[in-house]
Amino acid sequence: MPIKRIILYAQDVEATVRFYENHFGFQASREAGDRIVELVSAEGGANLMIHPAAKGQRKGQSTVKLVFDVADVEAFCQGRAKKGLVFGTIHRADGYTFANAVDPSGNPISVSSRAFRKVRLSE
Repeated sequence: MPIKRIILYAQDVEATVRFYENHFGFQASREAGDRIVELVSAEGGANLMIHPAAKGQRKGQSTVKLVFDVADVEAFCQGRAKKGLVFGTIHRADGYTFANAVDPSGNPISVSSRAFRKVRLSE
């Protein structure tokens, strides 16, 4: 059964919504009386549900990292930097690259070309 929704807790819901809209192309869906803002990707995949964090929850307190598939990590990071999202060092792994950053609520995110790597078959 595929995952269809992921809840992210945010200190600043609106800043977090704008972040994912501006940098990753999500569209916000709001329902009257609901304090959760659901973000829907135009490209499919799981929706992000931005939920107000509890008063006692610390910023960045998370055990989940969102990973976005990007064919050209370096170009993506350069483009996002022009819009204010700065990623850390671009790391090279086994046939792919990735870079890390955080959203406005301190949740870790990553962009990775792993989904686009050429997989070597074992002999």
